[in-house]
Amino acid sequence: MNKTLSTIAVAAAIGCASINAEAQTMIGKTTDVAAISKGDRMTPETLWAMGRIGGAAASPDGKTVAYQVGYYSVKQNKSHQMLYTVSADGKLQRTLTTTAASETDAAWIDGGKRIAFLTKGQLWSMNADGSDRRQLTKSDIDIEGFRFSPDEKKVILIKSLPYHESIKKNPDDLPLASGRLVTDLNYRHWDHYVESVAHPFVANVTAEGVDNGKDIIEGEPYECPMAPFGGVEQLAWSPDSKTIAYTCRKKTGVNYATSTDSDIYLYNVETGSTKNLCKPEGYKDPEYDPTKTKKDQAINHQQGDLNMGYDVNPKFSPDGKFVAWQSMKHDGYESDRNRLCVYNLTTGEKTYVAEKFDSNVDDYCWAADSRTLYFIGCWHACVNMYQTNLNGDVRQLTDDWMDFGSLQMLGNTGKILASRHSISQGDELYVITPGKDVKKTKIKQITSENKAFYDQLEMGKVQQRWVETTDGKQMLVWVILPPYFDPNKKYPALLFCEGGPQSPVSQFWSYRWNFQIMAANDYVVIAPNRRGLPGFGSEWNEAVSGDWTGQCMDDYLSAIDDAVNNLPYVDKDRLGCVGASFGGFSVYYLAGHHNKRFKAFIAHDGAFNLESMYTDTEEAWFSNWEYDDAYWNKDKTDRARRTYENSPHKFVDKWDTPILCIHGEMDYRINANQGFGAFNAARLRGIPAELLIFPDENHWVLKPQNGVLWQRTFFGWLNKWLK
Repeated sequence: MNKTLSTIAVAAAIGCASINAEAQTMIGKTTDVAAISKGDRMTPETLWAMGRIGGAAASPDGKTVAYQVGYYSVKQNKSHQMLYTVSADGKLQRTLTTTAASETDAAWIDGGKRIAFLTKGQLWSMNADGSDRRQLTKSDIDIEGFRFSPDEKKVILIKSLPYHESIKKNPDDLPLASGRLVTDLNYRHWDHYVESVAHPFVANVTAEGVDNGKDIIEGEPYECPMAPFGGVEQLAWSPDSKTIAYTCRKKTGVNYATSTDSDIYLYNVETGSTKNLCKPEGYKDPEYDPTKTKKDQAINHQQGDLNMGYDVNPKFSPDGKFVAWQSMKHDGYESDRNRLCVYNLTTGEKTYVAEKFDSNVDDYCWAADSRTLYFIGCWHACVNMYQTNLNGDVRQLTDDWMDFGSLQMLGNTGKILASRHSISQGDELYVITPGKDVKKTKIKQITSENKAFYDQLEMGKVQQRWVETTDGKQMLVWVILPPYFDPNKKYPALLFCEGGPQSPVSQFWSYRWNFQIMAANDYVVIAPNRRGLPGFGSEWNEAVSGDWTGQCMDDYLSAIDDAVNNLPYVDKDRLGCVGASFGGFSVYYLAGHHNKRFKAFIAHDGAFNLESMYTDTEEAWFSNWEYDDAYWNKDKTDRARRTYENSPHKFVDKWDTPILCIHGEMDYRINANQGFGAFNAARLRGIPAELLIFPDENHWVLKPQNGVLWQRTFFGWLNKWLK
């Protein structure tokens, strides 16, 4: 037992007032499933009523799991995050959150007697049964994440600080001015103007609570964790509590916007010294042309292993001798293969231990022996679990039509705690007992968050097909059939175009692009793993770069043609084509090249004009790698020339099919002007078109009422033209 935390648990420390005093309407688990479902077909309201399992943490003894569930109210147009515990055998569940205040990020402390968590921007703790809640911090700045040291004497606190590297601070005497004076790139990211950056603080844990801490990158104009999706998983404590490993991309402005080069750093808590594990001391990037792809520039052709791409999510081995992390090789290539790197802290040697698995390592964890690592990765459109060792001997542990989303060791039991989902089921928690092979690995589900919904709903059958492509390759295609499928009937069919462009069409579950709700509306879904998707080897994955309108588009057409020619229940006269992001781009392109196959299109957040896209997006590295050149370069490569010449906006004269365009105005990845341009072009051509615009949404639709509007508009449009 840690004496410091034990004292906090007993003493009347800061914030003794109970959170339970809050009197607001609590959004919790839906009890009247029948009323929401309105039958056995999935509806938008059904999707939004489902609980969404988030992060989970196993107790030190592996007997209990604390986890987070998000609930949404369409009426209130907001969410509520709740904490639960469940026994590792799944038999005993306890609700910890009992008020309208969201509680998140549960972590076990005090030998498993207490749980630390975040609420109202502060760090709190409570007993494992939810009692005796006590506020540990009184920070003037909201705490966004935390991680206790193994000895629990210190804790990392993530706080966001003002940042004025690319946007100047407005004069103090103009407090109401809304203007922003921008001086460099990286002024927008994902869905916000970059006027703050996250920094990690190391704080002391005392009997009086947790102090404000020391900024470990104080004075540095960088972010840690990295935006837009990085969290506390990008920092790790050494087993002896003396060192912190963290992820950071130490660049600003144009250099930030054109680079994916983040590194892993070691911070010595006692001395304050920092060491880069990826680059030698004094390293400086070679000069490069920011208007050209980096694939052929000197920065990606240096001597030695310099970890030039994304290096993220460090984790110390239990014995403290190694640090592992996920590593990409090339600067500027955000969809580069994610390798699993192991760094020997004694010798400085780096070993890549998952090379026999020719796909991405999506997540990983160390086993207790410090010689074995478990990881998850996509192969043949399913994300399964694998095992490797320091010698790189890879062994598959599971082989299901499911996707694992995360994994960690289940305390000291030798078992693994993981989240898992499929096309027909959202995330639930599982305990995996690794075996010597797939047949001997045991998998046990321990949560059933949405069982009441699944028991009520009739799901469509999921099938797998292998389709021959125009160049003689085999492509995996998921086919999702409507509930109560009748093989003697003719059904309208939807070709689903994936985004990324290099993200898999795996056994994913989405609360918007949900295949089962499409099937519930009596559509057959055709979802191909076209060229450019991981899980079929590096060559297949990389084939889309620089060839956005080549083989991958042929693959789409091969998939829908196979369905028409070989699936007698697919009505060739009622075909639709839908997709988002790169999938939206695909829709815009196919609208001018489909040879009257389709009767309706839907494009969400797609690129329409690639010249405009080059300078519109905040991720300049993406356009550089994919296009090769800025559109104004006179010495463009043939690949760049072909990319711009085949931009969808240049084929609007061939559009002849109704199209729905959807876009969020806070989408800075693919700006809303792309959707405006496509819609305007369609209407000027006299083509039936609608534009669904969300002023308050980014690349995704996150607000409940907007989500329902999206679904209703989506199916309203398809039903109008295909039924």
